[in-house]
Amino acid sequence: MKFSGLIANPGEWMRADGPHHDIVISSRVRLARNLSDLSFPGWAKKPERIAILEQLKPQVEALPEMDDAFSEYLQDLSALEKQVLVERHLISREHAAKGMGSAVVMNRQQTLSIMINEEDHLRMQAIRCGFQLKNAYKLINKVDNALENTLEFAYNPQLGYLTACPTNVGTGMRASAMLHLPALVLDENINKVIQAVNKIGLAVRGLYGEGTEAMGNLFQVSNQTTLGEKEEDIINRLGKVIEQIIEHERTARENLLQKKRTVLIDQVGRAYGILSHAYSMNSKEALNFLSFVRLGVDLGFFPADFRLPADELFIETQPAHLQKSSQQKLSAEERDALRAEIVRAKLRHFPAPDFEKVAGGKPEQDDTAQ
Repeated sequence: MKFSGLIANPGEWMRADGPHHDIVISSRVRLARNLSDLSFPGWAKKPERIAILEQLKPQVEALPEMDDAFSEYLQDLSALEKQVLVERHLISREHAAKGMGSAVVMNRQQTLSIMINEEDHLRMQAIRCGFQLKNAYKLINKVDNALENTLEFAYNPQLGYLTACPTNVGTGMRASAMLHLPALVLDENINKVIQAVNKIGLAVRGLYGEGTEAMGNLFQVSNQTTLGEKEEDIINRLGKVIEQIIEHERTARENLLQKKRTVLIDQVGRAYGILSHAYSMNSKEALNFLSFVRLGVDLGFFPADFRLPADELFIETQPAHLQKSSQQKLSAEERDALRAEIVRAKLRHFPAPDFEKVAGGKPEQDDTAQ
């Protein structure tokens, strides 16, 4: 599969139809693995990295899940193409900086992505729409087991899997959920939630992970402990915390509807108005306004079929996606103008918010899909 085919459609995880999809954008489980008795990528010399890459890439491509996969050496991708993959959460920012001796392989659905020679020899991730931590773990664990049947991973009986960063030693697993929490932000309770989550050994990060800002009211919640705890226990513990955060966000939304309705409809209406009429908009502005439009869909102020187009705009308005779609180099000012134009065009197909409507009842709960 070519790069153009990969980005022609949004990934399966962006379909907005998974469990609790109004709050949980996606669930992701990542495993770090290294080959036994070989230097980690950060210490390996260039010939070593290339030799490791040539050993691993065919094995990954041969996985049944990678039928008709997108598979590329990093040096064959432009900086812009790599940034598009970062914006889709398919590779890390660190991997995007790599060149010779590194590669990426991902399935057509964009639910499975394997980075070769990032910080570790293998960084494998499964990503699913909505609250599906258990399903994401099931997928990546199947891939891990298949590769371990033919590869000897660096493993210590006392410590577990050995990784380049000591914080990943043990299971080598990072499980996370991307949460959309506009009501907790608007209700000024988000800091309490973040502090509570940090106290129990979990991490809360921004849109693109560690060291990034929580734009668009999007937060990543993940485990920090990888040593001394089984993978299933980590998934279950994180899942229970996510369930509590979901409930806090639902309570905050109900509180806004009942007690701060003017504040709520002002934010949604203001966001829709600016998005519909602005002629220049930076990516941070766009994400923050789209967040409140998405909240408006969740609360029934917009038709339900507006959800997918709104979610697509979260990706389509990112800088690299704009540059790629325009097929020409754009200045920051030109990107801001194009971003506003794309948003205006999509919003023309939908009616203005109807604030007389109130979402009826809570969405169906699905506790089995974590």
